[in-house]
Amino acid sequence: MNKSIGSFGRNAALVAAVLGWLFDGFEMGLFPLIGGPALKDLLGATASPGDADKWFGAIIAVFLVGAATGGVLFGWLGDAIGRVRAMSLSIFTYAVFTGLCGFATEAWHVAVLRFIASLGMGGEWSLGVALVNELWPGKSRAVTAGLIGAAANVGFLLVALLSLGLGSVIDGARGALLGVGLSEASVSHLLANSAWRLLMISGALPALLIFLIRMGVPESEKWQAESDRGATSHWLKADLVGVLIGAVAALAIIWAWSPAGLSAGPALVVTAVGLVVTALGYLHPVRRYLVRAEAAGTLAPGSGRNVVAMMLFGASLAGVTLLGTWGAIQWIPRWAIQLGGDAAPHAKEYSQIATALGAIVATFLTALVADRLGRRPTFAILCLATIAAALWLYQGHDSFGTSFLVAAFLAGGVSASFYGLFPLYFPELFPTAVRATGQGFALNFGRIIAAIGGLQTAALMGYFGGSFPKAGSVLVAIYLVGAVIVWFGPETKGRPLPE
Repeated sequence: MNKSIGSFGRNAALVAAVLGWLFDGFEMGLFPLIGGPALKDLLGATASPGDADKWFGAIIAVFLVGAATGGVLFGWLGDAIGRVRAMSLSIFTYAVFTGLCGFATEAWHVAVLRFIASLGMGGEWSLGVALVNELWPGKSRAVTAGLIGAAANVGFLLVALLSLGLGSVIDGARGALLGVGLSEASVSHLLANSAWRLLMISGALPALLIFLIRMGVPESEKWQAESDRGATSHWLKADLVGVLIGAVAALAIIWAWSPAGLSAGPALVVTAVGLVVTALGYLHPVRRYLVRAEAAGTLAPGSGRNVVAMMLFGASLAGVTLLGTWGAIQWIPRWAIQLGGDAAPHAKEYSQIATALGAIVATFLTALVADRLGRRPTFAILCLATIAAALWLYQGHDSFGTSFLVAAFLAGGVSASFYGLFPLYFPELFPTAVRATGQGFALNFGRIIAAIGGLQTAALMGYFGGSFPKAGSVLVAIYLVGAVIVWFGPETKGRPLPE
């Protein structure tokens, strides 16, 4: 363990990363809860339900693209100016622009603000994971990885509990707001349509974490050593044009599959070309950095090729798991509503609580298991376990009840367990100089794939006559791909972080 940085500094870094990811999870879960009422308010009473659905899907898609872009952008910033300063900026970005959503007056305002907010959210994960892993080396890294993985799911759990008690929360907020002197008209405006405006404004609270980060969190000595020897000087702002081009290409793919986009044939062409352009654009800053660093002698000749290979390898693993999560597991609450009907008015909330609890337990335990079994065997086992758990849920249940909730606990837990493995595995794939950017790309490029896959769910549901079980059972087959891909990467169990 790093002796020169005190326990307070290490603990402050861990607390900041865990709380940051917890609020990430809360905010990611918040929009699905309040997005419907928000769009109903913004689109007006004359808008059709189909219009609201289109906007909802588009906002989710641009959020995923923004998070992918932010993972690369803020990862670049973390490698260029330091983990702590970049993490402060990422948290500030997602907190402030989430809060600004509460003042939107048009649906497109929410789409733009959510895109900017998601830039910070995508960056916060890679920066927090890089910082914690560099401050907490050795065996303790398995525990810290498990905590980071579990934190986002605590946020999802809080959203489910909020949904159950939303009426009480609104009543309490009304009294509190009137008590501080706001007018009845202002309070009614804030609390209308399930209080979506107040809840979005409250999303700015994570900005308070910035003060904790700036006051108590030390910079990584590993990054500082890279800076002192001149390795960070090879990052250039001009290279970020590649990230911009990649983001535009990703948004073009989303547009192609949107209701206002193209037919299936042309959309497939746009997707194939767009994915290549997006990958090359996101990789551009790293590739240029590696060329300059090798030329200057701060990186060993030929090492850049391995860095790019590991970025693509990590993105493949994350792409499989994110596509499976967003394409199949996220349907569980919606299916619970269908099964529960009027007899179970809170089926959605109870199923989300079950999946979140399963995820909290599984993500923490997975990091400990991977530290004992190895990264690759653990990933492969989790892929097969996710298929088994999802098939039991979707094929073994036709009614909402205790058995359904147990199955949701297992399926939600096993499918989320990868996010306890990634904070342990991904930092081990990259040297310090490119760690934040490398793992930011690895995790977040998968969001592009998830966004594309998510736009296909409606068509898949239509093909199966609206059947959640059939569509979900087909989609979990993607984990078979992951169980194979993982063996093409290195086993890093027991190895120190690359310098």
